[in-house]
Amino acid sequence: MKIAFVGKGGSGKTTLSSLFIRHLAAVRLPVIAVDADINQHLGAALGLGETEAAALPAMGAQLPLIKDYLRGSNPRIPSSESMIKTTPPGEGSRLLRVGEDNPVYDACAGTVDLDDSAVRLMATGPFTESDLGVACYHSKVGAVELCLNHLVDGREEYVVVDMTAGSDSFASGMFTRFDMTFLVAEPTRKGIAVYRQYKEYARDFGVPLKVVGNKVQGPEDLAFLRDEAGDDLLVTVGHSDWVRAMEKGRPTPFTYLEEANRRALETLHHTADAAYGRRDWERYTRQMVHFHLKNAESWGNAKTGVDLAAQVDPSFVLSEGTAAPQPA
Repeated sequence: MKIAFVGKGGSGKTTLSSLFIRHLAAVRLPVIAVDADINQHLGAALGLGETEAAALPAMGAQLPLIKDYLRGSNPRIPSSESMIKTTPPGEGSRLLRVGEDNPVYDACAGTVDLDDSAVRLMATGPFTESDLGVACYHSKVGAVELCLNHLVDGREEYVVVDMTAGSDSFASGMFTRFDMTFLVAEPTRKGIAVYRQYKEYARDFGVPLKVVGNKVQGPEDLAFLRDEAGDDLLVTVGHSDWVRAMEKGRPTPFTYLEEANRRALETLHHTADAAYGRRDWERYTRQMVHFHLKNAESWGNAKTGVDLAAQVDPSFVLSEGTAAPQPA
């Protein structure tokens, strides 16, 4: 299951995504955590020290390796250099599976120990000095989008992505890659404004969206969120001494998280799991192709010097049953 956490900057989406990741790991489900936010705080939220978080390999720096591996023997993609962030898989492409070992995970994933379990953590990587003033952050998250396009995941396998803040997620087709999107909103006009914008953009693509109210301090805050988000409001989260201790570098076992907040995470889990029954791999593949063709026409053909529409395999549908060649 592919799960996104979105929201305005400072809403607490990184904290909520890290808590959800911990919850899944605690119930022994395989999890890949992905930090796709420009601020790159997910590692710290999962308990890594500054040095450990900074040592995580950057997916953006491994893009040539990622492309070469995923291309496999796909005859529609004669070279990895002609692949762009939206290139869809086809016959002969290599696919990624959550629980496997492969060169992409070897190069891009670090292991984070959480109490008596562990998760894989992948990060887009921060801006470097050479990027400043000349690069867009969406060039970094392209590696994440390409991996999601080639990911085959099952019901009790999770990829949790901490997305870039605000509506920047819509600068690529990645916002359609998820089984469930949790929008973290504070009980403020700014928090609700991001929710309204996200819902409007996502509506035409059938993106499943639920609101998680954060920093809710009382009945007035709850009433505000209910009035503004209606049935989209799934659950609320209040103050957490456990989170505060973690942020101070004084973690306690996850079992000590407050009961109300643990119940909120269980609600997120049940909601994500229920989304499995609504999966539509054909629509998923169509949307993947749609954004690839848009990117090809807008800038990809000019950049690569080839007709990227030829990369689309019209008979290919990504699904859990899709077979793919693996490396020898």
